[in-house]
Amino acid sequence: MNLVDLVIRSARQSPAKVAVKGPDGVLTYGALDSQANHWARGLFQLGVRRGDRVGIWLEKATYTIAAMQGILRLGAIYVPLDPLSPPSRINTILHDCAIQVLVTTKSRATSLCTTADLPPLTYLCLDDPGETFNWQSLQRLQDEHVELTPTGEYDTVYILYTSGSTGKPKGVCISNRNALAFVEWAAAELDVMAFDHLANHAPFHFDLSVFDLYAAFLRGATVCLVPDGSSYDPRNLVGFLVREAITLWYSVPSVLILMMEQGDLFNVENHCLRAVLFAGEPFPIKHLHRLYERWPGLRLLNLYGPTETNVCTFYEVMEMQPDQTRSIPIGRACSGDTTWVQKEDGLLAGPGVEGELIVAGPTVMVGYWGQPPLNGRPYATGDLVRLKEDGNYVYLGRRDRMVKIRGHRIELGDIEAALEAHTQLHEVAVVTTGSGVEARLVAFIVSTAAQALTLLEIKRYCAERLPRYMIVDRLHVLSELPRTRNGKVDRLLLTQLAQER
Repeated sequence: MNLVDLVIRSARQSPAKVAVKGPDGVLTYGALDSQANHWARGLFQLGVRRGDRVGIWLEKATYTIAAMQGILRLGAIYVPLDPLSPPSRINTILHDCAIQVLVTTKSRATSLCTTADLPPLTYLCLDDPGETFNWQSLQRLQDEHVELTPTGEYDTVYILYTSGSTGKPKGVCISNRNALAFVEWAAAELDVMAFDHLANHAPFHFDLSVFDLYAAFLRGATVCLVPDGSSYDPRNLVGFLVREAITLWYSVPSVLILMMEQGDLFNVENHCLRAVLFAGEPFPIKHLHRLYERWPGLRLLNLYGPTETNVCTFYEVMEMQPDQTRSIPIGRACSGDTTWVQKEDGLLAGPGVEGELIVAGPTVMVGYWGQPPLNGRPYATGDLVRLKEDGNYVYLGRRDRMVKIRGHRIELGDIEAALEAHTQLHEVAVVTTGSGVEARLVAFIVSTAAQALTLLEIKRYCAERLPRYMIVDRLHVLSELPRTRNGKVDRLLLTQLAQER
């Protein structure tokens, strides 16, 4: 079985069952199957063949998902692009993986043409009546099943671009095997059924969306697309959750915190939720505790894994102590993967010893586009963890967030965790500026107090909980922390702000 089989199978079994609900309407499995065939025929006439890369630079919509499915039926590779990314970044990706066809809108295509050194490209602009292929012309094509181009389990089916340490985005190549290993595990763990409504909050270029789409298609369930414009509007998100009778919710923790703090989530009485999944960043314990106490019957799963491995460990919150202050673990291996902790000297780390988490198994990516494939080799995550005696991993932070201040190695997450426990602090992020003797710890906080805390008060608070060398040097109070398109704290921007102030 591969990804292209999921919708086809569900369409044969339950053609009238709703597959996707989006801001542009509803598609049953039968209609999604038909639309995918339209897309496949249109793209084939544009020259798309097995292994070709097709970019999708569109907003969230049912037709965007149908485009993905049409690309898969040709044995081609879809590359979802952030609809909010500037043309210059899109151009970089077009060059990097030699995208042959770009599915987009006329305005986006026009903006792209203003960038320098644009590669040869065929556009499929859905809203341009002057194009040979647009939405209307696609609808006139035959919707009979196209002859599927077979793909193997190790063939790349989509590429997700992540931020590279050099500033150049890296294309993570995901195969049928990679995606299905996670999706099949998750669907079984959560017992996804045809009656389920899965919320798709994450954008399609973010790996969290893989569960939303393909776990739904695997089990013939319904996926409900959160419109791009509502992704960080807490009241609209809570209204969406109730209105669409969402049973499974998956997002970064910061979105759930917004819904709790500003969306009146806890005033909702008649919800259909049976599980909440979160990933992408640590869930501050005081906020997670509130969710656990408010809805004790809800399954709460912490999923962990970089884009390169999808989800490779998980932890289910079974109990929380009232006085708990430490973050919950990231759990143990899942999705058929094997994980271990490696010390700096390359040797295996035992329980209680800090080291880097290494992952091997079916979810580990094919490789980065344009670089040699991994060919089954383990992937070093760059995340520092410690194995507990009970077999669960505790996340300590990123290797690249391990800094040296005043001669001491410091994980910035330790300082953030201490500050997050403060009753008057809503959100916290700590960055560094300078180097050597000029290195300084800079804290950005969002306060819940009428009068923001002062630097002196923060220093005193830190002094009661942290070593002297981990006490912050400077403080900036913000109304909210800046976030990336994926909802994570934008630490690069914070570092730039700290250097400017």
